[in-house]
Amino acid sequence: MTQFYIYVLKSLKGKSVTYVGYTKNLKNRLKLHNEGKAAKFTRGRKWKLIYKEKFKSKKKAMSREYFIKNNRKFRNLIKARSINE
Repeated sequence: MTQFYIYVLKSLKGKSVTYVGYTKNLKNRLKLHNEGKAAKFTRGRKWKLIYKEKFKSKKKAMSREYFIKNNRKFRNLIKARSINE
């Protein structure tokens, strides 16, 4: 059974920027982001995975991704937690 992940990345240098996405292969997706071969927004930065969730369906993963992308308060909470780790 295919599993989907939603993830939150944080930029390693400069202003701390976050990016939210979904994928089937989390390890490969992070590699692509760091090589500048993924989403246009993520190019030119190095990224660190700070949050992930696993889903059994693409629809549920995309729904959760949409929620996190549009909920600044939740994203800031994830970012704050990553600083404390």
